[in-house]
Amino acid sequence: MIYKSLEQCVNDLEKNGHLVRVKEEVDPHLQMASIHLRVHEAGGPAILFENVKGSKFPAVSNLFGSLDRSRFIFRSTLDLVKKMVQLKGDPMIVLKSPLAHASVPFVAFKALPKKLKGRTPVEYANCEISDLPQIHHWPMDGGAYVTLPIVYTEDADKPGAMNSNLGMYRIQLSGNDYIPNKEIGLHYQIHRGIGVHQTKANALGKPLHVSIFVGGPPSHTFAAVMPLPEGLSELTFAGALGRRRFRYKNVNGHVLSADADFVITGKVYPGENKPEGPFGDHLGYYSLKHDFPLMKVDQVYHRKNAIWPFTVVGRPPQEDTSFGNLIHEITGDIIPTEIPGLHEVNAVDEAGVHPLLFALGSERYTPYYELKQPAELLTIANHILGFGQMSLAKFLWIAAKEDNTSLSVNRKEEFFSHMLERVNWERDLHFQTKTTIDTLDYSSEDLNAGSKVVIAAVGKPIRSLGKEMPPNIPNLPKVNAISLAFPGVLAFRMPAFSNYEKAQSEIQAVSGILSASDLNLNDYPLILICDDDQFVAKSFANLIWSTFTRANPSHDIYGVDEFVEFKHWGCKGPLIIDIRMKPHNAPYLELDPEVEKSVDELGAKGGSLHGII
Repeated sequence: MIYKSLEQCVNDLEKNGHLVRVKEEVDPHLQMASIHLRVHEAGGPAILFENVKGSKFPAVSNLFGSLDRSRFIFRSTLDLVKKMVQLKGDPMIVLKSPLAHASVPFVAFKALPKKLKGRTPVEYANCEISDLPQIHHWPMDGGAYVTLPIVYTEDADKPGAMNSNLGMYRIQLSGNDYIPNKEIGLHYQIHRGIGVHQTKANALGKPLHVSIFVGGPPSHTFAAVMPLPEGLSELTFAGALGRRRFRYKNVNGHVLSADADFVITGKVYPGENKPEGPFGDHLGYYSLKHDFPLMKVDQVYHRKNAIWPFTVVGRPPQEDTSFGNLIHEITGDIIPTEIPGLHEVNAVDEAGVHPLLFALGSERYTPYYELKQPAELLTIANHILGFGQMSLAKFLWIAAKEDNTSLSVNRKEEFFSHMLERVNWERDLHFQTKTTIDTLDYSSEDLNAGSKVVIAAVGKPIRSLGKEMPPNIPNLPKVNAISLAFPGVLAFRMPAFSNYEKAQSEIQAVSGILSASDLNLNDYPLILICDDDQFVAKSFANLIWSTFTRANPSHDIYGVDEFVEFKHWGCKGPLIIDIRMKPHNAPYLELDPEVEKSVDELGAKGGSLHGII
């Protein structure tokens, strides 16, 4: 199916039972987001909001809410696009199966962007920022946001569509100190293509021209989040995935996507920033208010029958989880071909993606040694932490495929157990301190800055993980409750964190008693210091989320019988991680109970969502 517009996609989804219409008037302040969250959690369809309070434009969400629906949307092109991406990542693959890839160069050529003259569909009319659906997602959000923007910029040194960058960076439409209809906020994180473009424009003393496309064929939206091999343009990828060339036009120094539902054009001037945020984000917390580039609005264009697409981000899994699953399906084995010795890598969704990576590599350096210790795995780990967005990872757990040829990073509980059975805390921890981490990660006291740790384990199991509470645990100061959170993992509930000096004293007191006791904790290699042991123990997802979103490795890792030997830190007993909420952590996301009641009404008999939520 070839979609020329978002409207065609919406109609096709409805025709095939993948979409529900909400006819009641809905409030863009919290209610629409709450409806989306409820429908997504129920595994429901895409949602078309026909009557958005305060706006003449309908809105649609949950388009990519499941992998099956994403496959359905791209059913005509998915297999061919997989081959195109894999061929770009590994050109030698065509020699292995030339017939299977014979049509790929033709498809790539047909997907090249097309420059238009004359009036385009998106130039049907103009409007103001305030005319757009002002969707406010979480109670503490700083204003209304665009959550599925396609942000287009060009390289000042090499202008033109083929050297452009498409990215999905959140856009604040209202609130804070922005002048209504004249200014909006442009939030992008480190290691993003737009940052390179802005740096070059700043060096020339020129404003960066920015075009924000919203809507259009779904292939355009997906292209903005797709991590592509070097040299493959997002516009070409969008054309291939949508089986229709990306059509664009230049107007007053800006690029308009001809098939978008909306285009917001403007400029970012050197040194002009304003506070942006807070915003509920995909780690499950708020990203707080910080200075980010200010975009001065020139024009807002829209097509006839325009539809405003949006999503809601929050603690995973959410709709962006499906984005990640489809990305993995398309890219297949590209990353392993880029990093020798790497078999698999999983940016763990339950931990908000960037904080935690599971990886599976080879350990082939010294097959003639009987004693195994990480060697090639450390080379692979360094490569991973220097590779694209994976460089933002905070915890990297890496195992050797030779130790279990059936092991997979995608079976997360099994992988975690495999690591805990083998890890030697005296040897297998490798820290990087005072380095960069994800902009949205508030486990450190400084924005964009924190620490990393690689945990690399090889060899045969050195322990059996404890599956019951250990007997005769001594009285531990300030430990109010203990739960078995996972085989081999104990959760200790302690009083709220106040400061690092006090935390260090408290935890060292606990580890000192554990060290001096007769308690054998070999089968319990990990202890988590937490605010709520029962919450951590309730599910593996809770354990992963609490641990890896809240911990800064350099500051929050301790150990029983810890030591430093020639600048290498380790511990002889269990590793201890302090995962309590800290004063510098951002608040976690919570829904508004009153808004939730209004959503209940839509699910009652006679409501548009009856039988769905």
